[in-house]
Amino acid sequence: MLEPSNNNVLPQISDKRYFTIGEVSELCAVKPHVLRYWEQEFLELSPVKRRGNRRYYQKHDVLIIRQIRSLLYDQGYTIGGAKAYLVRNEVSVTLKPKKELIVQIINELEELLELLR
Repeated sequence: MLEPSNNNVLPQISDKRYFTIGEVSELCAVKPHVLRYWEQEFLELSPVKRRGNRRYYQKHDVLIIRQIRSLLYDQGYTIGGAKAYLVRNEVSVTLKPKKELIVQIINELEELLELLR
């Protein structure tokens, strides 16, 4: 993991639609178990879960994780303080537009239909 003084040296986020927990771990320099813990603590994190409860993060999830990481590791916030900061600055679950969510659900249903055929 990167030291707090080196946190600005994070890899660039690619234009992929979904990222696995391992990829997000590398992109954000945070271990997977920390990401799973943060999911429980921060309602803003809502990765898509598919087959076998596998997590798939989208780009906005990665950006939120990087912000949480910065708040906790660089700026010295506690978990509670970081939650309050995100609420104050309106970084919320509403980041995922409803239209995008509907399109995502349709795509997942189409994938399931293909599997059933």
